[in-house]
Amino acid sequence: MKQVTLQDIADTLGISISTASKALKDYPDVSKKTIALVKELAVTLNYTPNPFAVNLRTKQSKTIGVIIPEFVHHFFSSVIKGIINQAEKKGYLVITLQSNESFELEKKQIELLLNKNVDGILISLANATATFDHLKSVMERDKPLVMFDKIAKIVNCSKVIINDREAAYTATKHLIDIGCKRIAHFRGPLLPQNSIDRFLGYKKALDDHHITYDPSLVYICNDMTFDEGKTLAHQLKKDHQNVDGVFINTDLVAIGAITGFKELGVKVPEDISVIGFSNWFMSSAITPSLTTIDQPGYKMGKVAFKRLYKELKKQKNNIKIIPKTIELKTNLIVRESTKN
Repeated sequence: MKQVTLQDIADTLGISISTASKALKDYPDVSKKTIALVKELAVTLNYTPNPFAVNLRTKQSKTIGVIIPEFVHHFFSSVIKGIINQAEKKGYLVITLQSNESFELEKKQIELLLNKNVDGILISLANATATFDHLKSVMERDKPLVMFDKIAKIVNCSKVIINDREAAYTATKHLIDIGCKRIAHFRGPLLPQNSIDRFLGYKKALDDHHITYDPSLVYICNDMTFDEGKTLAHQLKKDHQNVDGVFINTDLVAIGAITGFKELGVKVPEDISVIGFSNWFMSSAITPSLTTIDQPGYKMGKVAFKRLYKELKKQKNNIKIIPKTIELKTNLIVRESTKN
């Protein structure tokens, strides 16, 4: 059965679609008789407003789009909660899409959101994203764009981030402070900026403390999974018997690594200290509990929406939008997986 549209109501009553829309919203410049007729027909025809349609008065759909790499990651689910918390307060619907770390899918999702007339877009980039024309096209269509977490520095839009380099430096320095001398790093894929910055923070901490950087101690996690953590733990101990610390790019991989070390009879933290990144809720539930960097996902989501909303208001009032980068604080959470 064909869905009834506002145009159908307008045509049936012989009025303009603008008048029909105003009547449903009780505009004072529409007669009470017309308002009553429109509402009665809408009920009779079981008319449901299209949430993606642009409001004729405000030129806004009151809908925003969000693209994240994956839903299952605790950090991103926390970000989404923060976004929705703020969006609901301002009367916005949120369309949430998962790029599945695919550049091609990310491009298609951007186009989908633009075709849905969203007012603005929040995005954390896929690991595979290497060029950014699809993001520039968002701004070329006068849609505010705010990036968070995994960003592209060369795209001239607002961003909400943490200082990944500083946080990684803090994590690595903690391992050095407790006496670790041979420190490995399970890093993320080569392309994402946060993966690059965490690697650079790790390397700088070694350099600043006169520990020679050994590239053979750096292992790339392409999938960022629990199983990959187990596999890399086995490979690390096979390659380097004398490693006494490891900084790992995310908690899920770190928990997998701890499991892998247990399978080998390697004690954590007695034989090797392990530190993760993000403070996933499981980090405090496992044995030993995981020392990690607390990454404020919920707050990042709230701040990202607030920034987008501010830009939407400026756009509505014809005020020039000047991109802003907002940096959130991280904290080192010391638990049982590193030596006291």
